[in-house]
Amino acid sequence: MSGQPLTISSFPRAIIHIDADAFFASCEQAIHPELRGRPVITGKERGIVSAASYEAKARGVKRAMRLFEVKKVCPDAVFMPSDYETYSLFSLRMFEIFRRFSPDVEEYSIDEAFVDLTGLRRSFHGSYGMIAQKIRKTVESELGITVSVGVSLSKVLAKIGSKHNKPNGLTLIPGRDIHLYLDKLPVEEVWGIGPNTAAFLGKFGITTALQYARKDEKFIQKYLSKPYQEIWHELNGRSVYPVVTETKQTYQSISKTKTFTPPSNDEAFVYAQLSKNLENACIKARRYKLAATRLIVFLRRQDFKDSGVEIKLSSPTVYPVNLFSALRKGFNSVFNSRELYRQTGVVLAGLVSEDRIQHTLFDDIPKIEKLEKIYSAVDRLSERFGKHTLQHAASLPAKLQAQHEGERGDVAQRKVSLFKGENRRRRLGLPMLNIRV
Repeated sequence: MSGQPLTISSFPRAIIHIDADAFFASCEQAIHPELRGRPVITGKERGIVSAASYEAKARGVKRAMRLFEVKKVCPDAVFMPSDYETYSLFSLRMFEIFRRFSPDVEEYSIDEAFVDLTGLRRSFHGSYGMIAQKIRKTVESELGITVSVGVSLSKVLAKIGSKHNKPNGLTLIPGRDIHLYLDKLPVEEVWGIGPNTAAFLGKFGITTALQYARKDEKFIQKYLSKPYQEIWHELNGRSVYPVVTETKQTYQSISKTKTFTPPSNDEAFVYAQLSKNLENACIKARRYKLAATRLIVFLRRQDFKDSGVEIKLSSPTVYPVNLFSALRKGFNSVFNSRELYRQTGVVLAGLVSEDRIQHTLFDDIPKIEKLEKIYSAVDRLSERFGKHTLQHAASLPAKLQAQHEGERGDVAQRKVSLFKGENRRRRLGLPMLNIRV
């Protein structure tokens, strides 16, 4: 190995990255013990692989493969409809376990977290590796799923560690050993470095993470912007990215998509799916007190090709009734009755905080205030009686027909196994029962 090892104190601080292994598929195997050891695939309702168990991955199954392609490489695959409510409950329980060990937990995604363990060795009477191992074992014992854990001095290094020994692995990267893990790691596999940046670095002969980490700081500052300078520091064991414990409070955009089967070229039905997307996106935007300045509409054909359009709005809004005109305009520009469609999507883009909206002399202020009261009432009713208790007539055709019919119409277990006090529209956020393995 060329060059000198990076000489840094082993653990001046300890950040761990925890990544659940094949999360959705593992949740299914946890609640269906008969599926353990079998190739399990979720996403049956969409016709493509949403998640695959490691048994399926070993047979060549990859995410987003079409199910008919999966059957060719893995004839004995078990296809399951996605049960996102159950996966969310598993996620809540998993993060609750992490918080038993440290108050500093960042929920990076539904199945990933960063946890700051710095200074907790005395509390747990052991090393950071021992604490990480205990977290891993607790998740497996209580939830019946496995996680892979990386322990290091920074978030970027911890993420490298969690990927190093999957599934069900634990990797420690102390300061004195950083070079060992970066030496053969392609630079494009470093968290935050995309293919374009990797191609740029390649022009300077930088192809591995170690070569990147060992470049002179003057070179990094001269040729790379701030995000990549921060990654350079993180690779050298200097923690720049804090563990963010606050719940996300804002978004730059909000997207909602919906897949349906069989595919359709019925104009009213496809538009109804789009209308429902719009209502769902607006519900989320109102929750965070955001308004959109741009609307993106897209349709996905049966051959998985997309057509879409972006529309600039005359003024920021979060109310569907103000957006239906733009939605219809966008739909008419991309819909072709000779094509079959399998998915619709809406993106509310250019989001701004409601309190930053500047109304003009030409705005109908009484109408805006009236809409605010109407949709506040709609949101309260939805919170009390279930989502879409009230919805626009444009979305009605999507409600009258099952989202998925035929062989993809299987319903996830959580939707048919109701607890006392639940109905199809109103569910209780009950924690999952302990699952012992």
